[in-house]
Amino acid sequence: MVKQTKYFESVRNRQDRVAIVDAWLERAISSPIREYVQADGRIRRWCRVPEMENRVLRVILLEDGETVRNAFFDRNY
Repeated sequence: MVKQTKYFESVRNRQDRVAIVDAWLERAISSPIREYVQADGRIRRWCRVPEMENRVLRVILLEDGETVRNAFFDRNY
């Protein structure tokens, strides 16, 4: 199971995010196609999701690099 913040637990039930499964989050965490560290220390990681027509999932992690703060399909990637 992926570690997640209370915030992510609540937004994960939104219609645009309910389809996101833990396996995709784990894929973004362990083997991202891109990574960016924000000024506040949070980490952005992206991965492709072939199961969703090759869309790109952006996952925002806390500074520990393993706790999910947010995740969504990135329309701008």
